[in-house]
Amino acid sequence: MTAAARPLAGRVALVTGASRGIGRAAAKAFAEAGATVVAMARTEGALTELDDEAQALGLPPLVLAPADIADGAKVDAVAAAIAARFGRLDILLHAAAILGTLSPMAHIDPPEFERVVATNLTASWRILRAADPLLRRAEAGRAVFLTSGAAHGVAYWGGYAVSKAGLEAMIRTYAEEIAKTPVRANLFDPGAVRTRMRAAAFPGEDPMTLPPPESLAPALLQLVSPSCTQNGCLIRA
Repeated sequence: MTAAARPLAGRVALVTGASRGIGRAAAKAFAEAGATVVAMARTEGALTELDDEAQALGLPPLVLAPADIADGAKVDAVAAAIAARFGRLDILLHAAAILGTLSPMAHIDPPEFERVVATNLTASWRILRAADPLLRRAEAGRAVFLTSGAAHGVAYWGGYAVSKAGLEAMIRTYAEEIAKTPVRANLFDPGAVRTRMRAAAFPGEDPMTLPPPESLAPALLQLVSPSCTQNGCLIRA
């Protein structure tokens, strides 16, 4: 394969939510583009299946990191392992999230609201906090966080909408802080894509009318490329 076909050759990428959906598709796309991929997700079996698929395509083995993104200690441990093995992190793609209950805001049980915010917002801060020093060690660190149109106010989307709005504020704040460094951080809204979360949110929708997660690969590859100069931007698919 030519260098042009492997634009991420020599780069180290951490992908969260890599066991399914957009995270899974991104992990495979990054590996196909030449990156060493650290695939992080809660389900070890699904990560093993992903690794088997990658190797069946002739790709190098993935580095599997079975861990719950909401467990801050495990997030720190994954970052420490990346530091020990690679000394840096070139790419962070944070795709892990949960939908939670779709309900009128005042009807959501407090534990459920707190669970969604902890997973989608607080855990995003923990992964950013853990990855930041590693991204700064890279020649051109790139961080991409998945968001949603719900962040801008959609009735009945509850904690998910709140958590994504908080995520957008956090990444824009971080982008301002790294503006004078080689690191770049952006938000990516994939829109309507054929994923399990989309099916849960819209049970009456025919998933075959939606594009597969793999269709997002070109846009994501551009955002994590060293040539990407955007910072603090919201990019929509």
